[in-house]
Amino acid sequence: MKGEGKTGMKSKLKWVALAGLLLSFLSISIHFFLAMFTDHGFSDYQASVTFFSWQPIIESASSIPKTSPLYRRLWGPVRHLESLHPHANPRGYYADPYPDTRGFIFVRIQGGFHEIRNSIGDVVVVSRLLNATLVVPEIQSTTSSKGISSDFKSFSYLYNEEQFISALTKDVKVIRTLPKNLKGARREKKIPLFRVPYQASPYFYLHHVLPVLNKHSVVELVINNGGCLQAILPPQFEEYQRLRCRVAFHALRFRKEVEELAAKILQRLRSPGRPYIAYDPGMTREALAYYGCAELFQDVHNELIQHKRSWMIKRKLIKGKLSVDSAARRLNGSCPLMPEEVGILLRAYGYSWDTIIYVSGGEVFGGQRALTPLHGMFENVVDRTFLSTSWEMNNLYGRETNLIDEYPKKLTVINFESKREEWKLAGPRPRPLPPPPARPKYPYNIEGWWGWVAESDNEPESTVMELRMNAHKLLWEAIDYIVCVEADVFIPGFDRDGKGHPNFASLVMGHRLYQSATSRTYLPNRKEVAKLLEQTRSHLYQANVTWVKSVRRLMRKSLLDRLSGPSAKSKSLSFLSHPVPECSCSSYDLQESQLKAALGAVHLCPSWMNTGSGTALKEKESEDDLDEYDSLSSSSRLFFGNPEGSHEIAGEVTKEETQLEDQEELEGGER
Repeated sequence: MKGEGKTGMKSKLKWVALAGLLLSFLSISIHFFLAMFTDHGFSDYQASVTFFSWQPIIESASSIPKTSPLYRRLWGPVRHLESLHPHANPRGYYADPYPDTRGFIFVRIQGGFHEIRNSIGDVVVVSRLLNATLVVPEIQSTTSSKGISSDFKSFSYLYNEEQFISALTKDVKVIRTLPKNLKGARREKKIPLFRVPYQASPYFYLHHVLPVLNKHSVVELVINNGGCLQAILPPQFEEYQRLRCRVAFHALRFRKEVEELAAKILQRLRSPGRPYIAYDPGMTREALAYYGCAELFQDVHNELIQHKRSWMIKRKLIKGKLSVDSAARRLNGSCPLMPEEVGILLRAYGYSWDTIIYVSGGEVFGGQRALTPLHGMFENVVDRTFLSTSWEMNNLYGRETNLIDEYPKKLTVINFESKREEWKLAGPRPRPLPPPPARPKYPYNIEGWWGWVAESDNEPESTVMELRMNAHKLLWEAIDYIVCVEADVFIPGFDRDGKGHPNFASLVMGHRLYQSATSRTYLPNRKEVAKLLEQTRSHLYQANVTWVKSVRRLMRKSLLDRLSGPSAKSKSLSFLSHPVPECSCSSYDLQESQLKAALGAVHLCPSWMNTGSGTALKEKESEDDLDEYDSLSSSSRLFFGNPEGSHEIAGEVTKEETQLEDQEELEGGER
């Protein structure tokens, strides 16, 4: 009887297990069946998926009618710049490259994303200047990294090599690699090498590099500081400036995988059918140390900045003292705008709490804590990690080898018997007890990447994983670059890097100015911003109407001031940060307009471009360029708006005051 009971129990368990398997199979089949009939399948995800603690609510966000005056004021084109169009083609006699060149130029480029992009344009111009064959440049950040995908090497890790070669067919002869005999000579270091100084003049190449090229038929150039040719060339070399534009804005296309992922991110950003703002903080440790902005941070971040500044002073990269008054530097406009300050400017200008803001940049010094105030003012603050999956990013990196360094090493086994024998044989007694063994330290025990600060005055050498991360950062910034260039509005927190040169944001602004000059790019005067914020520091989130009007006037003014202000000044260090008027044309004669005063002589667009009627554009330019303000408020809801009524704020401004403000801003924008 007992045996029969056990047999019956086993048979029941089998039936239960079989039923469970059938239900599981049925559930999986239903999921696959439903996935087959969805619009996007498994690959695309809605923008409302949460990847970090702040949960944006993009789908439920309210939108402003595109025909409303408020929409035109926040997102509309800058009408004063509607006459500017991209035109980088040669404007005079421009010969094709000679089939027989003087030799080969091999280039190694070191530095970050913006330095690489600047340098590639320069070496193409140098190759044209010397009538040399350019070998596709080698990007050191990828070749020095270990374990990155073998599918993508050097230049092709970031850019499309085929596009680069074919786009420059009529400008420079470009080949993929050196001939075999010269490859061997390079390995044996028999090729003449030049470490090119920053901003070298054309005469440096004509008088120093060209004789060596004629003698050896090959030279190697090493570029460290993000630019091997001076930004502003003499008038007789103006065609070389347009060649720089053709390289940067047409020949340099990112590789297929980068552009595809960037397109997906753009699709997810725009899926609610609303515009978005791209914000680049520009808050890197090197830039903060270079300009002496350590006191804007606390705790270990302050110490990290000071450590980097001390390192720069020792190597004579900067002049000055280690300890500087960061508050005075901030008031002078030498420090980046903090995310909180950018959020206040945007809210004061009229952008609502549900505006979509894309935060770019591989590194925001201070981490998410520095971005917390921005998240408090805007619900839909997103970044690359929010709009992409780890699977998509890994697909972008390609197949990479596993590195042993990322795993903690095993503890050595202690042999207690041998320890006892050593103790018995060690010296006369009495003797002190041996010190306790040092506690082993593993990467996961160190609090953040800055854990070395408490232990040593010297920064640790880059690990294998950090070298690989440097290569990954190039891909991250490539995606951010595309998203920022295509943004409806762009605002940078800072426009300088850790060497005092134009940074990533400067290149974005230059590309936007070339590609679509009417797109909104705010570059507020940091000195004026600091002054305005100091005026209302004690009641920052209860600003009055007068203060808000001052902020709006400053932001509106910055749309045009970038043509002759800080952005134009950066042109002396990086031509690509301000490629006008050399690479632009006007659809009509500017005559005595403000645009001509800012840019100087601008060529008229050729008839084949069909840019539209000049008369209509003139009429548009003479219209009232500022639309009426939305209601203002002195309440705290100006910065922390009510989701159910973010545009309906108490305390309206009278019609007469509004018209007066519009006229004042119009006059201020046309000075």
